[in-house]
Amino acid sequence: MRILVLASLLLLACGGAQAAVSVDCDVHSDYDFTLTPKSVVLTRRHGAPRTVLMRQGRLFIDDRWVAVSPADGKRLASYEREARAAMPLAAKIGRDAATIAFTALGEVARGFGNDPAQTAKKLEQARGELDRTLARTISPTRFSSAELGKGIGEAVSGVVPSLVGDIVGGALRAALTGDTGQLARLDDLDARIDAIVEPRARALERNAETLCLKLQDLDRIDDALEYRHQGRPLELLRVRAGNHATTAD
Repeated sequence: MRILVLASLLLLACGGAQAAVSVDCDVHSDYDFTLTPKSVVLTRRHGAPRTVLMRQGRLFIDDRWVAVSPADGKRLASYEREARAAMPLAAKIGRDAATIAFTALGEVARGFGNDPAQTAKKLEQARGELDRTLARTISPTRFSSAELGKGIGEAVSGVVPSLVGDIVGGALRAALTGDTGQLARLDDLDARIDAIVEPRARALERNAETLCLKLQDLDRIDDALEYRHQGRPLELLRVRAGNHATTAD
């Protein structure tokens, strides 16, 4: 359940943007989260248990179904229901964060890239790849944090280095050749990007806050489980939320 991390990572690509989303919601889990049409599945490489599976109020731990109280059965069913309900908002946050990142990159690249048309094409391809990743990995019946992380990494790593090279090259060329028009565009670049990004960033922040509340609900259900594995609570998710603010550098 690392969608907030996804949003933050994508926003880091907006290097020239002053507007930033700041949501004080620290979400941590030792598990990779996977949602299938029938089950909620949490897995990890180290620690015990390695696998936690929930299905219609039943609980599967590592290699067997375990007995749970009627109250826990209701909690497990609620956890699965709430996790599925959070997925549409998680998907929207992912798409919106991608839009902000690529919009800011595009604005910079158009002004300073060596080949604006080629840069726009690269951005469009990378955005298309990321959209396909989001569509494939996030839905009310499907989510895989491992696949999502891999897809984001491939989309971003495939375009950002070349874009940075284009932008730096264009800026150096403008400085060396005395291209005053291009240098003048640099002066108000932050303001232009701010105007484009800030309204979207504020909307993203509101959605991230809502998602944080949903994750807190999941954390409360997790904490309320009576079931113990080797004498310990499952501790599937830990969420710490506090005051939030939108900051400008």
